[in-house]
Amino acid sequence: MNDNKFIILVNREAGSGGKEIAEKLGEMLNVNVYSKAAIKGLVQHFGISENEIEHIRSHKQNWWDEVCQFHKQFAAASDPLTIDREVTPMQLYHTEAKLLKELAAEESCIIVGRAGFHIFKDNPDAIRIFIVADREDRIARIAGKLNVSDKEAAKIIDEVDKQRENFTKTFAGVSRYDVRNYDLMYNASHIKPDTIARSLAFTIKDKQ
Repeated sequence: MNDNKFIILVNREAGSGGKEIAEKLGEMLNVNVYSKAAIKGLVQHFGISENEIEHIRSHKQNWWDEVCQFHKQFAAASDPLTIDREVTPMQLYHTEAKLLKELAAEESCIIVGRAGFHIFKDNPDAIRIFIVADREDRIARIAGKLNVSDKEAAKIIDEVDKQRENFTKTFAGVSRYDVRNYDLMYNASHIKPDTIARSLAFTIKDKQ
């Protein structure tokens, strides 16, 4: 590991509070936390609005076809020469991976999701983390955050977890639940988020 450089990759179950833990850790270490930064890069690269990409990514099926349609519709205005260019799944994935690597090359940072554990799997400065929580706690968290019923919260959790697993298997070729993907795992139901963040901050500083 570089004496002064680190890249923290935080993967998490829906409703586990993993993003919030990442943000707490970012404050403790005084580094940036990136989750949608790569999406903004895709906007610049393909000429598609951020909301459209987020909407497309949330679809259960055939969302890559819609990416192509959006690309052809919206990119033409700014770059007519690109209208017939095929936008493939791998092209989008590798573009996002390239953007994340560019961010990490410039600074120590925390990256939430985006299959970061796979993108940086051979990087000696990377520390891969998975945050989980008990199902009932995840349901309660989502229900409170979104002001929905427990039943609806459970449906949301199942759908988000399914989407993330499908994305990971498609592009990383592994299950996001495979513990071999990570250096550290925490259960946020049994360890307080602040404690997890402090533990991680200590681990990072100890490695430097």
